[in-house]
Amino acid sequence: MTLQPQPHIGATRETVTQRAISYRTTGSGHGSIVRLMSPSDLGHLIKPFVFLDLFEGESSFIHGMPMHPHSGIATVTVITEGNLRFEEAESGTGTIDYGGVEWMRAGGGVWHGKEMSVGTSKRIQGFQLWVALPPALENANVDSQYLESDVMPEVGPARVILGTYQGVKSPVRAPAGMNYLLVTLRAGETWTYVPPSGHESLWLSVSRGSLGAPNLVDAGEMVIFEPGNGAVTLKAMHKDTVFVIGSAMPHPHDLALGNYSVHTNPQALRAGEAKIAEIGARLREYLQKPSESGAVPVFK
Repeated sequence: MTLQPQPHIGATRETVTQRAISYRTTGSGHGSIVRLMSPSDLGHLIKPFVFLDLFEGESSFIHGMPMHPHSGIATVTVITEGNLRFEEAESGTGTIDYGGVEWMRAGGGVWHGKEMSVGTSKRIQGFQLWVALPPALENANVDSQYLESDVMPEVGPARVILGTYQGVKSPVRAPAGMNYLLVTLRAGETWTYVPPSGHESLWLSVSRGSLGAPNLVDAGEMVIFEPGNGAVTLKAMHKDTVFVIGSAMPHPHDLALGNYSVHTNPQALRAGEAKIAEIGARLREYLQKPSESGAVPVFK
């Protein structure tokens, strides 16, 4: 991952309400997945947002996703191009395309990885975000939602993925204090994001096109703005541009990190990892039963 601190821009008439970019990164590639942020690097700066992947490629790459565990966090998967099919015992089946969302609050522990499969599109692109959970939820029960694009509310060019923006609330059952929007601007179009009061953390990542922010942000980049409460005005440059933008009140806890887990303290981490191990043992026993098909989208 390439982390590039940006020089501080002094407060001129143009920058009094336009927050400067503090960091930018193009991440590190792993096949069809580019890891833009991890809890051990930029995630410390903008928590509760702690992890971000940009995935893009042949839809069939989803078949290579192994079952894996999480605890202490929630994952938010947003599709920006193409579509995937979801299938889960409690939620049924359906298709997630542009603006559709998978929300999975891991809480005290879960194994997953097979709930999404190839849809009708040859290619797929999207973001997976992790958010650190507050103490009351980091070891709570698992909570999953699969939301097709037609139920996700819009405010101008933005889909409200998490939180509330301009009085419009997302149906995702996320903790309060953070917003996450998916935005598409036509070439030359300008849009201003005004964070809610107290949302000091602010970042964005572009999946297609390029933005003037006012510095140029290209597809595949993630940028973090300086802390504060000011707005950002963004312009799609030479082509239609798709990006996600997040803002939040600061997460007032340290990050206790495991291989697949993020908690607020070592004790909660140990509890989450113990639960993951116990679920993993049950999962292995389940898969060894000759009567089972091996299709296990979510195990908790």
